[in-house]
Amino acid sequence: LSVSSYRAIALPLGRAMGVRDPFRIKATPNPILESFFWNQNRNPKEDELNHLASQCGLSVRQTQYWFRYRRNQERPLISKKFSEACWKFSFYSSTFFGGFFVFYNVSIGSFDPQPLQPTIYLWYLMELSFYFSLIFTLTFDVKRTDYRGQVIHHFVSVTLMSFSYCSNFVYMGALVLLLHDASDIFVESCKMLIYAQWKQAQNIVFILFALVFFVNRLILFPIKAIYTSYLVFLTKNQFFFGYYFANALLIVIECLNIFWSLLLAKAFYKFLSEGQIKNDIRSDIEEQDMNDEKSAVKQQNKERLQFNDITDTRARKPIYH
Repeated sequence: LSVSSYRAIALPLGRAMGVRDPFRIKATPNPILESFFWNQNRNPKEDELNHLASQCGLSVRQTQYWFRYRRNQERPLISKKFSEACWKFSFYSSTFFGGFFVFYNVSIGSFDPQPLQPTIYLWYLMELSFYFSLIFTLTFDVKRTDYRGQVIHHFVSVTLMSFSYCSNFVYMGALVLLLHDASDIFVESCKMLIYAQWKQAQNIVFILFALVFFVNRLILFPIKAIYTSYLVFLTKNQFFFGYYFANALLIVIECLNIFWSLLLAKAFYKFLSEGQIKNDIRSDIEEQDMNDEKSAVKQQNKERLQFNDITDTRARKPIYH
């Protein structure tokens, strides 16, 4: 999908589901503060705030609020995050069900060379192109707390798919992709529901996502992919670089799965204790300081109400002659 068609579908869908971007106060243009924001520190300490305030002729509180507003401007809007999740959900859904249809009568998960059918070739090429696109758009996508893990995962995935294609291990690579795409469908749909604040639906989808994630990535993937690869390595006694390299990449992916499982277990425990999912499953960076903007808006509304109360009181005050 092109960017224009992708936005033409995702943004109207988000509005229909109730996705609304929060009100954001724009920081007043200030060259000194802008230069410090980009070149030194986006969240200056107290002594830096005092120095900047004296340079700009502002109070420390005004300078502090300027940086809060400026940080909020750089954070992705909810509509952008919804659109990104919508695009990935549509892709993972199409590739999983399409791959399931393509490999329905084929024994996937095999290291034995098999003839490459045109449909399998096109499906594999589409998956490889998608992960290449994820690498190229990493700097533009919404950054989360597991950003480094995502970088490693994308590079390992592209390397593993390229190697499996060149070595004619496409059917083993297909098994790895299908096991991971199944849980990705649920995580992206859950994020869409969180952004739309459909609480009942997001809780149900989150439980399904956790079950599919743990079963596919912590049980089926080690048994069907890593263990099968190890058995082939032992039985065929073919000590060549390919088996070492493929097994190493599979183990790296499983280490990432364990890392994400710990994050998911933490989120699931929080879900059980609080009864709902409040934030994005992978904890967007923007969630950390969103209260800054909300508190600032509330403070301005409070001051405006107080001002209106004072003016109303003065207007109603009786005049004695």
